[in-house]
Amino acid sequence: MLGAARRQLGSGPMLGQVLRRLRPAAAAAASTEATRAFSAGAKEITVREALNSALDEEMSADPSVFVMGEEVGEYQGAYKITKGLLDKYGPDRVLDTPITEAGFTGIGVGAAYQGLRPVIEFMTFNFSMQAIDHIINSAAKSNYMSAGQINVPIVFRGPNGAAAGVGAQHSQCYAAWFAHVPGLKVLAPYSSEDARGLLKAAIRDPDPVVFLENELLYGESFPVSDEVLDSSFALPIGKAKIEREGKDVTITAFSKMVGYALQAAEILSKEGISAEVINLRTIRPLDRATINASVRKTNRLVTLEEGFPQHGVGAEICMSVVEESFEYLDAPVERIAGADVPMPYAANLERLAVPQIEDIVRAARRACYRAVPMAATA
Repeated sequence: MLGAARRQLGSGPMLGQVLRRLRPAAAAAASTEATRAFSAGAKEITVREALNSALDEEMSADPSVFVMGEEVGEYQGAYKITKGLLDKYGPDRVLDTPITEAGFTGIGVGAAYQGLRPVIEFMTFNFSMQAIDHIINSAAKSNYMSAGQINVPIVFRGPNGAAAGVGAQHSQCYAAWFAHVPGLKVLAPYSSEDARGLLKAAIRDPDPVVFLENELLYGESFPVSDEVLDSSFALPIGKAKIEREGKDVTITAFSKMVGYALQAAEILSKEGISAEVINLRTIRPLDRATINASVRKTNRLVTLEEGFPQHGVGAEICMSVVEESFEYLDAPVERIAGADVPMPYAANLERLAVPQIEDIVRAARRACYRAVPMAATA
């Protein structure tokens, strides 16, 4: 693979320069205002534009940042997230690779060992399975195993979860997979503000970050404020955002499911149920404080994710609430997740395998005792 990488990088001394180039780490923003509504602006940008601008600005601000992956350069990215970066920064910093995730991920981790800040793009996180040894054993564990002597400032990013009609091998959600691992930080943006602010924070962070995007959100537009568009903007890692305040039931969600939760909350409001929607933003470290504070106010909880239910993100949230706020619960926790089956290819079955808005509405009704419990209908 190293020989192939050298051919991709050209005949010059670029690879050696990449591995020798050292730059000081930039500190991530440490704002504690988890619920501040930065996005209350008049301008709208797509999630794709938010990610592209974040990469551009961080590459401009820090010469140690570079992008590596399949089709990120000449093709402008499989989803056009890296559009224009090759022309602006050249092949030394926007590196097209062969189709070998294990190879270019390993090169990226090695570059991070030497002080560079690689952003590794997977065409889909399903392909990250080819590189999971480098992500977990080489990147996540090195800081601990070196007694803090080795930092690994690397970002692994790309689309995660179900898209549409791509079958079982291209539809998995890896949030719970990577969140299981000490040493990794796992981020899952929903809006343009999330995408821009969290990607900037991830690139500036001294530790390895898994950045889980959603293919179906790339073309979605969201309002952003002037503050969000400022080049210094970054969101704090480990802080959730309350997207909608409520008093009757708490709904936790991340990535595309946040939009579903907000639509469900609107339907519930017409029935007299006030739902509080929490956009987790960060899966690891999980913002347990915000979740528990909300549950202590609403006394009910619905967790929402599109991944498999067993050992999932919702299960972890449920346990956190049981440990810290059990006495505040007035109803059993409702967990909504993807079906416990490989993703079907047929469109009608695919819809049944991922959570829908009506599933959230029914769960919230049950939690508020507005519907017959599932056990009673079994």
